[in-house]
Amino acid sequence: MKKSRRIEVEFLIHDVSRLRKNAFDQRMKHLNITLSQWWVLCGIPRDADEGITQTMLATDLNLGKVALGGLIDRLEERGFVERHPDEIDRRINRISLTRKGEAILDRMKHVGVDINAKVMKDISFERQDTLGEILDYMKANLVSLK
Repeated sequence: MKKSRRIEVEFLIHDVSRLRKNAFDQRMKHLNITLSQWWVLCGIPRDADEGITQTMLATDLNLGKVALGGLIDRLEERGFVERHPDEIDRRINRISLTRKGEAILDRMKHVGVDINAKVMKDISFERQDTLGEILDYMKANLVSLK
């Protein structure tokens, strides 16, 4: 009996994501940083002097506040980000990149570009655009399930 293509696609998405994360983590091992940490660093605006609230960052990344809090804790311990209270509402924490955080992002960007080029090797830009559109729809459908 032939396997359902729909089920196969779901497994392929999972496998591609897992393999990409492993490849990235392997290449970042010397910097002692993970793909999840990079993802958080990329979500923090570089040009915003006041930083971003932890709640806004969690929303932007579709991540729970507790999970994000742990990632931010580790990034703060390493000196990549800093938390500071909001000027208007002291109960709100704002997150900003430090110079060290900006420097690590610059180093990591080159690794990300290299990995993405290898992942997309021999896939036309047209097919990459189509894949991106499909994944955007899938993400929106998943987010709407909440």
